[in-house]
Amino acid sequence: MPELPEVEALRDFLQDHLVGREFVRVLPLAVSVLKTYDPPPSALEGRRVAAVRRHGKFLDVATADEGPRLVTHLARAGWLQWRDSVPAAPPRPGKGPLALRAVLDHGQGFDLTEAGTQKRLAVYVVQDPAEVPGIARLGPDPLAVDFDEARFTALLAGERRQLKGALRDQSLIAGVGNAYSDEILHAARMSPFKLTGSLTPEETHRLYEALRSTLTEAVERSRGVAAGRLKAEKRSGLRVHGRTGQPCPVCGDTVREVSFADSSLQYCPTCQTGGRPLADRRLSRLLK
Repeated sequence: MPELPEVEALRDFLQDHLVGREFVRVLPLAVSVLKTYDPPPSALEGRRVAAVRRHGKFLDVATADEGPRLVTHLARAGWLQWRDSVPAAPPRPGKGPLALRAVLDHGQGFDLTEAGTQKRLAVYVVQDPAEVPGIARLGPDPLAVDFDEARFTALLAGERRQLKGALRDQSLIAGVGNAYSDEILHAARMSPFKLTGSLTPEETHRLYEALRSTLTEAVERSRGVAAGRLKAEKRSGLRVHGRTGQPCPVCGDTVREVSFADSSLQYCPTCQTGGRPLADRRLSRLLK
């Protein structure tokens, strides 16, 4: 799933490639992709792009003169593919992973695609991004200038749950998903199942520093990378997530996994749980 660093890199890419360009056609091709109907996608046609913004994991393409905006959330298996030359023949709806095609002036454009059978990629055409429910309920951006340690501490003070779940909650902190929550907790040397209410001031400071540094470094690694290579860049920078059975790059212990119904987490026992493995089952607890 694209998370804050990859979506920020896509925002940078689209800012360079879209601003000043005109939408010629916007073609939704998957029944499930379009989540709004008024204004229709055709309202974007003939309008110039004024800016591209990011809200958590959402991309927001704004048109000039306060025109409608194209907002998308790539979900778990969605992606954006840039095309220097869009085929002249219109694509066939419902065939393959193509969910939406945007054609720009000079024959360029981009496709939104989604692999797999769970269709969660979402596109909204709205006048105001706050009309998108997922954006309206977002928590603060962890890389915002005003997201200081005091604000982070205050957010956690009202929580009574496991750190892994707290970091992934978009209404608490925007943009962190499964992969980077694993990376942040590894950098902070904390168990994913440690409770927010048990954090000491020193641990809260350590977690804040890990949150900011992990995301900042990932954004810097992704900056300037072509859209088609961002997934590979993400994988290459991960230390524990997706690396079950491999040695931890910090201590050399074997990275372990806890599986759930539709996801999994990875961690290093030596770095994060005092050498004790976590039980690999729903509602996992430290083995005694």
